[in-house]
Amino acid sequence: MSESIVWYFADPMCSWCWGFSPVVQRLKENYGTALKFALVLGGLRPYTREPIDERLREEILHHWQEVHKMTGQEFSFDGALPHGFVYDTEPASRAVVAVGELSPAVTFDYFKAVQQAFYVQQKDVTQEAVLLGLAKTFAVDEQRFAQVFQADHIKQKTQAHFHKSRQFGVRGFPSMVLQTQQQYYLLNNGYRPYEQLQQELDACLAHSR
Repeated sequence: MSESIVWYFADPMCSWCWGFSPVVQRLKENYGTALKFALVLGGLRPYTREPIDERLREEILHHWQEVHKMTGQEFSFDGALPHGFVYDTEPASRAVVAVGELSPAVTFDYFKAVQQAFYVQQKDVTQEAVLLGLAKTFAVDEQRFAQVFQADHIKQKTQAHFHKSRQFGVRGFPSMVLQTQQQYYLLNNGYRPYEQLQQELDACLAHSR
């Protein structure tokens, strides 16, 4: 029997994905020996060029407040999303792809570090220097990261992640899809507490046997 995979569709600058982070961690801890977990960068706002205006800023911060209330995840609200901020999620996603190529074992940890840097430490994770600094904390070579981050094949690979998300029909983040042999099961489309997700996952695994 081929290995079963949980495809996790997410974006490092998606607030609900940050709220979902503890759920992902528990799933990997409890099912990591039986299932393979694969991260797909979904592309929340890739290639955005216009700075956010005050209306959009308020709307985004309202979502952050909702995530905080529902999940308890930490956010830094004061001074977040400063004037002139361009909410382009492609660089952060590309950085995760780059780290995944250089050091696959730390992909999920680096993804979480980018999330935490953005939502808690108010770092501008659209900037290469910030993403490089985070990679260095995982012993990723500075020069190799800089080369790979700017490489055409990594830019194309990042686009392939976005395309894969659309291929799977994912319409919101976070989403998880269980693949067992040739069967696919949608586990969640949006945030879901761990207990509910665990029940769904166990039922799908039982059905696939």
